[in-house]
Amino acid sequence: MSRQLEREDLRRRGAATRAVHAGERIPLPIERSTTTPIFPTTTFLHPDLESLDAVFGGEQAGYNYSRHGNPTIRALEVAMAALEETDDAIAFGSGMAALHAAILACVTAGSKIVASRELFGATYTLLQAIFDSLEVESIFVDQLDLEEMESAIASVRPRAVLVETISNPLLNVAHLPLIAEWSHAVGATVICDNTFATPVLVNPSKFGIDLVMHSTTKYIGGHGDVLGGVICGDTDRIEDLIRVSRLAGGVIGPFEAWLTLRGVKTMPLRVRQQSESASLVAAWLAQHPAIDCVFYPGYSCSTEAAAVFNDDRRGGMVSFEIANAGRDEVFRFLDALEVFLPGTSLGDVYSLAVSPPMSTHRALDEDAQVAIGINPGLIRLSIGIEDVEDLIADLDQALRRIYRTG
Repeated sequence: MSRQLEREDLRRRGAATRAVHAGERIPLPIERSTTTPIFPTTTFLHPDLESLDAVFGGEQAGYNYSRHGNPTIRALEVAMAALEETDDAIAFGSGMAALHAAILACVTAGSKIVASRELFGATYTLLQAIFDSLEVESIFVDQLDLEEMESAIASVRPRAVLVETISNPLLNVAHLPLIAEWSHAVGATVICDNTFATPVLVNPSKFGIDLVMHSTTKYIGGHGDVLGGVICGDTDRIEDLIRVSRLAGGVIGPFEAWLTLRGVKTMPLRVRQQSESASLVAAWLAQHPAIDCVFYPGYSCSTEAAAVFNDDRRGGMVSFEIANAGRDEVFRFLDALEVFLPGTSLGDVYSLAVSPPMSTHRALDEDAQVAIGINPGLIRLSIGIEDVEDLIADLDQALRRIYRTG
């Protein structure tokens, strides 16, 4: 690379040249910053072409182009690998980009996937609309029916098995140790969406899960202001995903990576508070006369499945069915809420409420929704960090306004 323009050189250049180059590429300080710096650059410069060539060839560590790597993004990846107790991690521009890459790295035309029937609606659609067109067949089974799951894996002999630690939106907990055991017996890679649990509550790699996926948009970012995704796994699998990422290009940007990394710092505190409040909200809903049933891992998961949790906290998600409610009643209930926000995301500092038939599983027709337990009166709550008394009072006034109970 030609030598950088020094101040004396710049004085002899034209105004446009000075405007472009003046102040750029100043020497970095020897002091280290407290926080990870943002590197908002597409291209990295090297002292000479030999160095650049070595980085391109993988013979020397370093950066050359941000689609191939960026120090800010790398900091997020290192943090997520540490949290999930895996060798490495790779970040993406969204949770769906991460999941798409994970599946793509595992399958080829003619492959089969065994997947939980309770998957997030967009994941379900990804398998049917995208991978089906690539001649990758998905077989959907009930992840709570262990006999069905074991039988499907043994008979189908899939290339990949896809589950959610805590399912969206019915909050059932997968028996990760057995699913990993059955999958590895037939040579399948297990992909687990750990978004709802977070690495604070569950570390799937401890139970043999190969690839752990997160939509970092949710609890990890935590403030509803940044999209992102990540896959955590062993070194060889992450190397495969790096190749997919570089070619498919679903990378996260440095600003988004920095915002997500900032969210990581407070995630354990937020998840602790959200879990405690969600448990109280679930208990209150369970005794309410207008509620048919409540879904919460603290109530519904088996003793064996509960063993995957790191402690007695069960997360900040609560779902419930309003008795005899259809679309109109659900909409009136959601419109009546004052503290809860009618948002389609989750894991934020503020509490959110949504109708899964309208949002997460909208791509499925009503019969398909009901077949997997998504009934018209279902509500999904994401508990934030507000005072739990205010959250319960808000649910109570909305139910009173709709059904005039009590």
